[in-house]
Amino acid sequence: MFAAKSPPHFATLVLLTALSILSLNLFVPSLGHIAEDFQVDYAVASLSIAGYLALTAVLQLVLGPLSDRFGRRPVLLVAIAVFSLASLGAALATTIWVFLGFRLLQGGIIGAMAISRAVIRDMVEPQKTASVMGYIAMATAVAPMLGPIVGGALDQVFGWRANFYLFWVLGLSCFVLVWTDLGETNTQKSATFAAQFRAFPELLRSRVFWGYALSIAFAIGGFYTFLAGAPIVAQAALGMETSAIGIGIGSITLGFFTGSFLAGRFSAKARLITMILLGRSVALLGMLAGVGLVVFDAVTPVTFFGPVVLYGLGNGLSLPSANAGVMSVRADLAGSASGLSGALMVSVGAITTVLTGIAIGDGMSPAIVYAVMLVMVALSFAAAALVMMAERTKP
Repeated sequence: MFAAKSPPHFATLVLLTALSILSLNLFVPSLGHIAEDFQVDYAVASLSIAGYLALTAVLQLVLGPLSDRFGRRPVLLVAIAVFSLASLGAALATTIWVFLGFRLLQGGIIGAMAISRAVIRDMVEPQKTASVMGYIAMATAVAPMLGPIVGGALDQVFGWRANFYLFWVLGLSCFVLVWTDLGETNTQKSATFAAQFRAFPELLRSRVFWGYALSIAFAIGGFYTFLAGAPIVAQAALGMETSAIGIGIGSITLGFFTGSFLAGRFSAKARLITMILLGRSVALLGMLAGVGLVVFDAVTPVTFFGPVVLYGLGNGLSLPSANAGVMSVRADLAGSASGLSGALMVSVGAITTVLTGIAIGDGMSPAIVYAVMLVMVALSFAAAALVMMAERTKP
């Protein structure tokens, strides 16, 4: 089979990123049936999400540096191959622990997201990187919306294992796609791991890097807060039906889609920090509006989800530029920077999810969701401000 020698097409990067997103949420509607089939508690079956998130955080710390040392293409091919084999193993599993083991191995697909970002950085300059990432984010925004719908339908018709057979087929397809369309883009491979590790502290000491990375992490942390708190608040406090809640939750993705489109259009013409601060300002405005609605006792199903559209819009505007900024500090460590930033993002998201659950407790008040999201967006804004100050004095 013809092995690619040239950089990948835009569609290839979109599909790789989309698969990494689908790997998290496609099978979520099947969790109850998985627990029932293996005769275990729902909490045990849900480890397929919690454990997966924990492992992907660690893997991003490993796969990014590996791609800096050995190249994007070989590391990505191995990661996708592991994902494909693990998907088949999960589909054929006869015990919950075998299933969970293969499910964790599926975490290799996170390389499709982390390394794809590094590939973009290899191909274009930082300003253009933000624009390309904006368009990719826009194209892949449909994955978290359609994933659970497709997964639920497959479960209903064929059973939960069909989701993992689909993962297997998608993994094999992406392996072929990478083999034939994604040539090596890393032209500055580290000579040795020792040389790479000697350069790594410079990245870790950079205030600019940490400003970009923390801005991303806290922005995504607010998104996880919404996902963790909105369903129970909408049902218990606002009396919304499940179908209506699903539409409401999709509203933040609609905002993100729009913001990503605007980022794709304008990021190439604006400074990275300008787009980030603009996005953080829009998100902050949305959360302040939400808090105001609570203060004036004007929260309804429509007004509860309305401010979150602005939050999604703000994330769509700022995240492409922030991701480009993370990888612009040291171009030769773009993969490592992408992996470290991704691990930080997942970690903050997981912590925020837990804290939101504890904060909501039995209160189930919209004010709690807005308050936590307001804190997240304020921290994200502060991190972006750190970048602006650090750039003036150099990292």
